Amino acid sequence: MTGPGHDDEPVVVWSTPLRTRFRGLDVRDGLLVRGLAGWAEFSPFWDYDDAESLAWWRAAEEAATVGWPAPRRSAIPVNVTVPAVGPERARQIVLASGGCRTAKVKVAERPLLPDGTRGAPEPVEAEIARLEAVRDALGPGGRIRVDANGGWSVDEAVRRLPLLDRAAGGLEYVEQPCATVPELAAVRRVVAVPVAADESIRRAEDPFAVVRADAADVVVLKVQPLGGVRACLDLAEQVGLPVVVSSALESSVGLAAGLALAAALPELPYACGLATAQLFERDVAPSLLPVDGAIPVPRGPGHRPSPDVERLTAMAPSDGVRAAWLDRLARVRALAGERLARDTVEG
Repeated sequence: MTGPGHDDEPVVVWSTPLRTRFRGLDVRDGLLVRGLAGWAEFSPFWDYDDAESLAWWRAAEEAATVGWPAPRRSAIPVNVTVPAVGPERARQIVLASGGCRTAKVKVAERPLLPDGTRGAPEPVEAEIARLEAVRDALGPGGRIRVDANGGWSVDEAVRRLPLLDRAAGGLEYVEQPCATVPELAAVRRVVAVPVAADESIRRAEDPFAVVRADAADVVVLKVQPLGGVRACLDLAEQVGLPVVVSSALESSVGLAAGLALAAALPELPYACGLATAQLFERDVAPSLLPVDGAIPVPRGPGHRPSPDVERLTAMAPSDGVRAAWLDRLARVRALAGERLARDTVEG
């Protein structure tokens, strides 16, 4: 493989094991592309089809060719992400988080069954034990939020959240307790814990349905799924709710775009979910990690994370994975061209 930075190798594919199973994944992979503004990431999850991956490609194009708006702040406070692990492992993750004072704890974990479907959520007792361990590790001044990834029914959310709220010593909010906007609104009407919308924004044809239904107190924005930093800034302005910027489990090249969004927002009332490089066994560039609970914002294009040959050699995927990513990129870029041509004609 030719090293990054050479004109004949503007695209590279990477793959890394995760330290802990996360979002049903043991391995994360993606693709990096280099443009005049620097390196960018294209890494839609494999359950995103080509049409849904277009937004991820628009984000990569923006990062590679245009760059990002000027920052308003020099460092971004971040949360440590705690997967659905046992209490002792949860405690270790928080203590090794680089001084994070906020923790996002995964709940509503559903095991993958042999037939490919998901089983019932883990027992609430396991979630309580995890939250109690996190609270102990953070101390009384730390903040805890939980993320269900849409895994509960309304009844499950209403039943479990008061128990989890008590175990955490007060939850900052619950992220995406249920899958649909009407369900979010139903939970919000009954439970005192604030509700944050994630999938109902980034995977929705109409992200403003959350606002119309009065279904959330907070919105979670992720740069790649929403089409880039500027698209997220526009969306945040139109939604008019407090924003948390989170990652889509990217390498540090991709995380830099999330930092750029968080740095450019007019207000940033919550710690952001951008410390996920901690979940990777390896990274394509020096990892963007928290120091005293915050990640410094790269100071300009020349300071953005850039991959190097040694790291990419260690993260080289199998030939099959590499071919799958390059084929996917070709399909999505072709689809983007078709959309642009159609919009030009219609315009």
